[in-house]
Amino acid sequence: MRRVVGRPGGRDEGAAAVEFALVAMLLITLVFGIIEFSLLLRDYVSVGSAVRQGARIASAEAGAGPATCLSYPTGTIPPPCSPTSAPKLAQDAADAIQIEGSAMPKGNIDEIWIYKANASGFPGTATDMATATCSSNCVKYTWIAANSRFQYAGGTWTSTSIAACAGASDSVGVIMKATHHFIIGLFGTTAQVSDRAVMLFEPIPTDSCQANRPVGGGGHA
Repeated sequence: MRRVVGRPGGRDEGAAAVEFALVAMLLITLVFGIIEFSLLLRDYVSVGSAVRQGARIASAEAGAGPATCLSYPTGTIPPPCSPTSAPKLAQDAADAIQIEGSAMPKGNIDEIWIYKANASGFPGTATDMATATCSSNCVKYTWIAANSRFQYAGGTWTSTSIAACAGASDSVGVIMKATHHFIIGLFGTTAQVSDRAVMLFEPIPTDSCQANRPVGGGGHA
């Protein structure tokens, strides 16, 4: 009576195939994890660069006066405008962020705040991002895809309240809040990304640098 014995190599080949499948899954997961993390890091870097660019523009425009809207012919669509209760520097900072070459899609940006910074670098009396709100001495902008531009969305900051004297200057802050969308979903579906930059206003002439002392066309309008 003959006994049929299976080939010894068959069992080894099956085990090798299972091991390869397990290792391949781990490698694929690792690769996609690296990609997801890299894209998240890209958005963090983009937000950090954007707020610094906005703060640089705003800090140089303490004497630019209130926001204005140019007159457009009847029947044409004017660009989004900030009200006169917001300083011109705020819209200019938002516009600078818009034209900056950023890898982050503009639609991922939830809000931009331009504000008078307190000693902690936040709006009002806030001491951290969790308690910060944008209302007084702070204006907010959101991305409007139809206009391809950041548009005023709330808040007030009277331009004449800005002090920009040498040695006694207010600080301007820019906060950006954005949503990162994961592609694969290894770490969830979305993650909040935010950053801020704070800079002192560059001094303007002494006859108009103090708050609530507009003088001529070179001071606060």
